[in-house]
Amino acid sequence: MSPKENIRQAITRFKQLQGDPHNIAMGMGLGIFVCATPTFPFQTFLAIALAFIFRGAKAAAIIGSWLAAPVIPFFYIGSYKLGTFILGYSIPIALDSLSISKLMNMGWSVAFSMITGGTIIGLVPGIAGYLITYTIFKKIRSRMSRPE
Repeated sequence: MSPKENIRQAITRFKQLQGDPHNIAMGMGLGIFVCATPTFPFQTFLAIALAFIFRGAKAAAIIGSWLAAPVIPFFYIGSYKLGTFILGYSIPIALDSLSISKLMNMGWSVAFSMITGGTIIGLVPGIAGYLITYTIFKKIRSRMSRPE
């Protein structure tokens, strides 16, 4: 299957999600939010758990966590930088030689910095994901309820 067909199929499945627009949007927003946190490889599980807690659609949370997966490396370095700034930590190595594997081997202060920064960074795309998904599903539902 070509990438274009994969995208078309994902959009079709996305449109077929059942439920209230708020619940679907909540699941999507939570899934996207989780991708900004340093929780790889537990992101899908965490997205489902948060969707359960906040009563969001679990399928939408899974889709959201998968959609944001390609940009995970960008989130991690940004999360680390923001977390160290907020917590007042010094950055122990040159950022130009920083890699995800180096970050993961540097200890709890780095992990705490990444979680702090990732939580803050994840809010913006998570909220945007919620708002966009909510708007899309309100339109889909209003079109479906209109008599032809």
